[in-house]
Amino acid sequence: MLESVRHTAPAGRTGAETREPAIARQDNAVNAAAPIDGNEPWMRGLHADTGYLLYRLGLRSGQLFNSFLQESGLRLRHYAVLRFLATAEGALQRELSARLGYDPSAIVGLVDDLEKLGFAERRPAPDDRRSRIVVLTGDGRAFLRGTDEAGLRVTNELLGPLDPAERETLHTLLLRVTEDGPS
Repeated sequence: MLESVRHTAPAGRTGAETREPAIARQDNAVNAAAPIDGNEPWMRGLHADTGYLLYRLGLRSGQLFNSFLQESGLRLRHYAVLRFLATAEGALQRELSARLGYDPSAIVGLVDDLEKLGFAERRPAPDDRRSRIVVLTGDGRAFLRGTDEAGLRVTNELLGPLDPAERETLHTLLLRVTEDGPS
């Protein structure tokens, strides 16, 4: 169990005690340890966990794509909103939140950013003037066209060890999992 450790206060602070959080002590111990050996049994166990491997692949994919997007000032989450808008005639922010799995407050900030760049805009919804839909602009479409090559480079780097048939199988399986899996 992680417990706090009491320390007496420095000179000049009479009678006071301070607590060093257990997590801070644990972090210090971990940082002082030797590098992780990939052959350790617990590491082999992680590599047998499909969920963990998907998590690691997702992290790597996000890092690669975010490094490409860095010059534009956008992140992968902005890109996902733009890609979704490219397939629709517009979407309510709550629809973007539900379809992309992002918190509604995050969608507001993402759309604000995209509007500032001229890649998206909010317009009155055709069927309900009180609601506003988010639509992709011409500049947003042009930006997406420019990202196609980068997306292909990221995919090729991530999936380099797989042959074309294996890539297609992986893609099909991932589609099935993401479409049928819990939301």
